[in-house]
Amino acid sequence: MALVSFPGAAPARDPDDDPRIELTDEDPLDPASAKMSFLEHLDELRKRLIASVLALLVGCAIAFIFVSRIQAFIMEPLVKLLPGGQIIYTDGFEPFMLVMKIGALGGLMIASPFIIWQLWLFIAPGLYTHEKRFAIPFVLFSTIFFLAGALFSHYIAFPWTWQFFISWETQYMKFLPSIKPLFGTYVKMLLAFGLIFQMPTLVFFLARMGVVSASFLIKNAKYAVLIIFIVAAVLSPGTDVVSQALMAGPMLGLYCISILVAWIFQKRKAA
Repeated sequence: MALVSFPGAAPARDPDDDPRIELTDEDPLDPASAKMSFLEHLDELRKRLIASVLALLVGCAIAFIFVSRIQAFIMEPLVKLLPGGQIIYTDGFEPFMLVMKIGALGGLMIASPFIIWQLWLFIAPGLYTHEKRFAIPFVLFSTIFFLAGALFSHYIAFPWTWQFFISWETQYMKFLPSIKPLFGTYVKMLLAFGLIFQMPTLVFFLARMGVVSASFLIKNAKYAVLIIFIVAAVLSPGTDVVSQALMAGPMLGLYCISILVAWIFQKRKAA
């Protein structure tokens, strides 16, 4: 393109030769470089949900191959704690539904890393470039802490709750649990502990983004304790004090760990 200079005016320069002008590939008029609209967010959510459901179906297919082993892993330790050594069922379809539910739970555990990855891909467009590098740590830590919460529920929390129920037996009362409420309580506690064990992971990323700090968590500890006991009362499958305490205790411990995590990984202010 030819540049025209008028008498007395500064010589015209080609913008391409001006080092002060930074050329980028983004066109402000290009819709692809603009922020995502509400409909685009809905379409992105639909894609991530479809991918998560497909991953869950694949996980369930794998879990059903080993469903008998998974059922023995869940039920045998509980049956050994019962004085009679048996669990009853009053509906003929309950054993069949138990197998279906165990397969679905196993499929969720298998597909959980991929589902967490899809969650990250959904929230990633709203993050800065330097925040997107936390993708692998987010998926890794979320998966590890979710499985840690599930194992804590299986080996510690639920057996203790089970022992509390059995302890109320007398000479005129016998504890004969049915399959449906038993497994329903087991799944609720498993998922609840898997979620609350995400606290350190959440605090890690919030601290790295500068949203929270260790001093902020310490300052608001009294409110956190109140919220923890409210959440424990809501998430606890039973109304007994034991199950609520078993859920609130680890949450208090995780909050202390979260303070340490925030202190180590929080953003440091420039001198």
